[in-house]
Amino acid sequence: MMKQILFAGVIGLFLTLVGTPLLIKLLARKGYGQYIRDDGPREHASKRGTPTMGGIAFILATVAAYFLAKVVTSYLDPEADAAPTFSGLLVLGLMVGMGLVGFLDDYIKIVKRRSLGLRAKAKMAGQLIVGIAFAVLSLQFADARGNTPASTKLSFITDFGWTIGPVLFVVWALFMILAMSNGVNLTDGLDGLATGASVLVFGAYTFIGVWQFQESCANALDLTNPNACYEVRDPLDLAVVSAALMGACLGFLWWNTSPAKIFMGDTGSLALGGVLAGLAICSRTELLLAILGGLFVLITMSVVIQVGSFRLTGKRVFRMAPLQHHFELKGWSEVLVVVRFWIIQGICVIVGLGLFYAGWAAEK
Repeated sequence: MMKQILFAGVIGLFLTLVGTPLLIKLLARKGYGQYIRDDGPREHASKRGTPTMGGIAFILATVAAYFLAKVVTSYLDPEADAAPTFSGLLVLGLMVGMGLVGFLDDYIKIVKRRSLGLRAKAKMAGQLIVGIAFAVLSLQFADARGNTPASTKLSFITDFGWTIGPVLFVVWALFMILAMSNGVNLTDGLDGLATGASVLVFGAYTFIGVWQFQESCANALDLTNPNACYEVRDPLDLAVVSAALMGACLGFLWWNTSPAKIFMGDTGSLALGGVLAGLAICSRTELLLAILGGLFVLITMSVVIQVGSFRLTGKRVFRMAPLQHHFELKGWSEVLVVVRFWIIQGICVIVGLGLFYAGWAAEK
């Protein structure tokens, strides 16, 4: 099974490295270029017309890498269990569904020349339909141990507390999906920033999936302490999905880093935010995602603070929100902002994984 993780990552990387330039040529030929705000940093004006909707590349590459990894594994080792799991398919479905909503938004903005894209109500409706479908289906398909892809309990490094019930769970899942989608969307303002940050989080979830599989209650020899193992339905397959995403985003980053040849657009940012929330929900690390994806949370909070301060006092805290543009207007170069924000995201991942391991060690 570990081979699947390696194959998924390598295939995802290869597909976006090779496929993204083909997508760039196609989008450029059709004139699907990025709209740039006039009130942003002056340096961004040169980006006007850069092909967007690049999220198509890593969405398709991730799905292809997931299934190809299973085909290759089955061919090399017929005894291996390489069948897709409900958890893996649901998370991929959430990514594709959110990506489709983002694609419609991008398509209307770029192709139909309507600057605001989808109407706010239509965009929200699309996200709600995808999110509710994921939340409801994730409480189905119990395995032999009675575990469904998601749980109606809140989780940090494992489930804790009382059951919140299916209705509140759907509301909670929707909040996570919308919050992370918005966070990635706000972060996607500089070349490679959101893509590189996502690679780090997907790397963390690859590790978490492998660790949860190794310490799974289904494989445990000693069940006298049930808190010392993980009751997650398909942890290793979630690692396969994470590895495919990490590889696909890393290959896309080659073309998305400064100076970007292509932008992910809402197609990519909504898909990445959705799949991050899906991985957290299905791996029982919902609240831990706020730390693992700390950069997305920080940038989202900068917008909340800016808007709140202006409405309450009439004054702005930052020169411009989201936060990355504040530092650009202070004179930092785009590359400097991106690299330093990647470092912040790396620290968040290290802290998050440290807490994840510390929680396991404490129970042991």
